[in-house]
Amino acid sequence: MYCRRRHGNRGGDACGECGVLLEYARERLRSCRYGETKPVCSRCRTHCYRADMRARIREVMRWAGPRMLFRHPRLAVLHLADSRKR
Repeated sequence: MYCRRRHGNRGGDACGECGVLLEYARERLRSCRYGETKPVCSRCRTHCYRADMRARIREVMRWAGPRMLFRHPRLAVLHLADSRKR
């Protein structure tokens, strides 16, 4: 959603910049020490993203988060429920 709107990418794949960010995020999730029980990043005790990538992820999530309610309401509600868990 972010790449399509911000960078005008209509092909379905992420642009080069967003593709690098997406692959980095996937790699960090694969190597997360918490596995399936991982909390949402804002509640996680271990920050596994580098500072520059964390800032980029934060930018994307701030833009995409509110729009998720309309595009993928079920996923948005599940993410919100996960963020409320302790």
